[in-house]
Amino acid sequence: MKIAFVGKGGSGKTTLSSLFIRHLTATESPVVAVDADINQHLGAALGLPEQEAAAMPAMGAHLPLIKEYLRGSNPRIVSADTMIKTTPPGEGSRLLRVREDNPVYETCARTVRLDDGDIRLMATGPFTESDLGVACYHSKVGAVELCLNHLVDGADEYVVVDMTAGSDSFASGLFTRFDMTFLVAEPTRKGVSVYRQYKEYARDFGVALKVVGNKVQGQDDLDFLRAEVGEDLLVTVGHSDWVRAMEKGHPPRFELLEAENRMSLQALQDAADDSYALRDWERYTRQMVHFHLRNAESWGNAKTGADLAAQVDPGFVLSEGLSAVQPA
Repeated sequence: MKIAFVGKGGSGKTTLSSLFIRHLTATESPVVAVDADINQHLGAALGLPEQEAAAMPAMGAHLPLIKEYLRGSNPRIVSADTMIKTTPPGEGSRLLRVREDNPVYETCARTVRLDDGDIRLMATGPFTESDLGVACYHSKVGAVELCLNHLVDGADEYVVVDMTAGSDSFASGLFTRFDMTFLVAEPTRKGVSVYRQYKEYARDFGVALKVVGNKVQGQDDLDFLRAEVGEDLLVTVGHSDWVRAMEKGHPPRFELLEAENRMSLQALQDAADDSYALRDWERYTRQMVHFHLRNAESWGNAKTGADLAAQVDPGFVLSEGLSAVQPA
């Protein structure tokens, strides 16, 4: 399952992402975690020392390798230079699997050891001073979108992406790449503003969206969230001594997380797992193509000097039945 955590800055989405990843690992589920936020904090939230977290390889810095690998022998893509973040796979493309070893993981992922097992962690890379005035963060997360477009995952496999704050993912089709989107909202007017944006933008694309109320301290907070988001409110999370210790750099073993918070994390997993029955690979592929054609027309053709509409394989549908690696 592909799962996104979104929300405004400071909502606690990175903390909840890390707790959910730890929970999945405790259930012995294979996990690929991706830090796609402008502020790269997921590694630290998962327990990496500051120096190791800062030394994570940036996916954006290895975009040529990612493109060349995923292109495979797809005859519709004349060179890796003509691939953009929305380029869809086709016959001959190489696909990614959660459990496999491949050059993309070898170059861009690092193994993180948690209390109950290991995960793979990838990071887009931070937004640096050299990017100011010449780039936007959408270019950073382009590597994530390209990988998700070529990813085939099963019901018992999880890709968890800590997204950038706000609604930046709507600049491309990235928001449609997930089986479930968890929007972390505080019980404030600002806290639910991003929810309204997501709800409006996602309405026409069949995006599964659930709200996780964070920093909820009492009945008034709960009533406020219920009034603002209605049935989209899935669970709430309150104060956690375990999280406070984690933020100080010395978390107890994960099994000591408060019972009510463990139950909330299980509810998140149940909601994500339930969405598997609603998977529609044809719609998923169709949306991928839709956003690729939009990006090609608006900027991609001019940037690459190629007709990127020709990259679309009209007979190709991404699905679990496809081979992990197409013939080179």
